[in-house]
Amino acid sequence: MTKASSGPGFIATTLIMLVCLAILMGLGVWQLQRKVWKENLIAAMTSRLDAPSQPLPPQWRGLTQDADEFRRVAFTATFAAGEEALVYTPGSALRSDIKGPGYFVFAPARLADGRIVVVDRGFVPLDRKDKATRAQGEPRGPVNVVGYLRWPESRGLFTPADDVKGSVWYLRDQAAMATARHWGDVAPFYVDQEEPVPPGGLPAPGRIVVKLPDNHLQYAITWFGLGAALVGVYGFWVFGRFRRT
Repeated sequence: MTKASSGPGFIATTLIMLVCLAILMGLGVWQLQRKVWKENLIAAMTSRLDAPSQPLPPQWRGLTQDADEFRRVAFTATFAAGEEALVYTPGSALRSDIKGPGYFVFAPARLADGRIVVVDRGFVPLDRKDKATRAQGEPRGPVNVVGYLRWPESRGLFTPADDVKGSVWYLRDQAAMATARHWGDVAPFYVDQEEPVPPGGLPAPGRIVVKLPDNHLQYAITWFGLGAALVGVYGFWVFGRFRRT
C-alpha cells in the first residue's frame, strides 16, 4: 500500500465518499421505483375514471383505497337538510375548472337502506361560503348522484387545525366531520360528485381529470448524475494524491 492510499485522511475520505455514493444511488433507484408506481397510478385512475358508472357496492367492508379509489358510482340518496361541512382548498390538481381558492361542500346523504354516505357536492368560491348565497342549490328530495369513490386524507405536519366551530376543515376526512357534526356512522369513503349540477350551479360538481406530474425519471437521472460527479471528483482527488507522492 502506497503512502497516498493509506493514512486516516485517505480512509476517512473514501468512507465518506462511499456513504454519499450509496445514498445518491439509493435515491436514484427510489425515483425509478416511484416512476413505476406513478405510471401504474395514472393508468389505474384513467381506467376507472373513464369507465361507466356502476351501482354503489352493497358491501363496503371489502373496499380498499388501492383497488377502488376513483371508481365511478351511481346511487340515489336524500341529503340531510341544511347539513354541510366546508373543506378549504387553495385550488385543485384534479379539477381543471377550479381556478382559485374556495371550499368543497361536504354533506351527508342517506341511502334507501338507511346507510349514510358523505358526498363532496362540489366547489364554491370564497365569496359564496355562506350557504344563504347559494340557497337555490340546496338539494331537495332524492338525488341521483354520479361520482367517484374517494378515501380520506392523512393529516400532515403542516396541515392547519380544523375550525370545527366554524365548520371549516383543512382535510378531507368524512369520519371526522361526521363525528363533529353528529351525522352518525358514515361510509369509510366519501364520493366526489360529478352529476347532477344543482340549480344555480353551486356547489359546482365536476369531472376529475388525470394530470399528475411524472418527473421521476428526470429526478433519477439527477441523482445518478450527482453520483457520477462524486466519483469523478473522488478520482481526481486520488490522482492528485498519487502525483504528490
